[in-house]
Amino acid sequence: MENNIGDRNHVSIEITPIYERLVSSIRGTMERAASEGCICKVSCEEIRRENLKAYVPDKVSIGPIHRNDEVLKAMEDQKWRYLYALVNRKPNQLEESLNACVDALMGLEPKARLFYKEDVSLHRDEFVKMMLVDGGFIIELFLKSTMKGLKRRNDPIFSTPGLLWRIRCNLIMLENQLPFFILQEIFRIVPIPKQCKYSITDLALVFFKSMIPGDHQLHKEKYSQESNHLLDLVYHCYLPTIPRIQVKENPPYGFRGPATYLKESGIKLSRARRRVENLLDIKFNKGVLEIPTIHIHHFTEILFRNFIAFEQCPCHDNINSLSVRYISSYVVLMKSLIDSDKEAKFLDQQDILLTDDNVDEKDVHQLFERLSRSALKNSNIDELKDFYFDGLCEQVNRYKTWRCWKTKKSSGSSSSSSSNCQTTRKKKKKEDAPWTLLFVAAILLLALTFFGTLFSILSFFLRH
Repeated sequence: MENNIGDRNHVSIEITPIYERLVSSIRGTMERAASEGCICKVSCEEIRRENLKAYVPDKVSIGPIHRNDEVLKAMEDQKWRYLYALVNRKPNQLEESLNACVDALMGLEPKARLFYKEDVSLHRDEFVKMMLVDGGFIIELFLKSTMKGLKRRNDPIFSTPGLLWRIRCNLIMLENQLPFFILQEIFRIVPIPKQCKYSITDLALVFFKSMIPGDHQLHKEKYSQESNHLLDLVYHCYLPTIPRIQVKENPPYGFRGPATYLKESGIKLSRARRRVENLLDIKFNKGVLEIPTIHIHHFTEILFRNFIAFEQCPCHDNINSLSVRYISSYVVLMKSLIDSDKEAKFLDQQDILLTDDNVDEKDVHQLFERLSRSALKNSNIDELKDFYFDGLCEQVNRYKTWRCWKTKKSSGSSSSSSSNCQTTRKKKKKEDAPWTLLFVAAILLLALTFFGTLFSILSFFLRH
């Protein structure tokens, strides 16, 4: 039956009571298949111990996994204050807003539990309370960060140096997530300030703007409806926007040598020209390897480690309908380019690599070394499923220039390729040496002839 009131495209369907149980069963199965276990602990304990601070929040707990951590108790009162400010924004509507939120979240509670891989021991009321408090805190934090008029002078989150960015880092940790549809539902119910023209996705993208390179309008249009939680939202903003290069033979895991070696082989490394491109939009065309600038911040390792952990989560392939591990592939690729401090300095000179003021350029090599170990689960290359840049690496590794023309027989290791190039250059210098001497002799002969003629003319005029 079509509903002619309001949206003409909306169709209301009355479900026959006899089919309600079947419909409910089908819906539950679909929801489990689509989202089950997308919030979980980091799977590899060895990787987790390597940098515990990158995975465990130190300021605020979101969701059930770190709910009882003593170090996070200090922020609980602040979360309640933020929830009160959110639901009490309009006079005399606090009870109404709370009732509507609790009623909606009670209906969503079974679906929300599916998002956590580990069993959540909280009973229903406590679970709904946790979702409301944590979700309300996040929404109010987004609003205060976006609209200055909502901030108060004594708010410790904004007045304590460094606290806001630590909370921002906590909110992108895999173990510290809330289902995104919970945020959407609370945002739909609570009174939002009139000056706010944003959706909850817009507010999230503004809040995490410093962590997301590229065109933010493009991110909003493309990924607004595909996020399972905040980390997933930011993760989608990093995905490439250009077609993948198809591989022809056995996929290589990286380039045949680091950045300076590619340059010596005749390949030009250049910063990507288009600023709207995503970080993973790396191109190779006519001997030019275009790489979008990567800006290394103080939060880069935390962000990338949680991206990699999310990709290694068993549910990742089902959630995103993808088997490609994009960020894992990217860090392995960059590791093949930056295998020393010298390579990092070279990419910095090409404006491909930028570092924050509090990040030492010499640490970049070690950073990608650590991230690569996480991506490969401690150097096990077989753990990297479907290396995304295999076609790109094949194109670059097969590229031949006049400086170093490699035959199929000599296309083995990078060291043999390097020696072949050096031998070719030495031979070329020897062949060019006689021609250089002849050219210099010809110049000298012309100079002597010119000056001899000039003196003869001057002598003639002086006599006469």
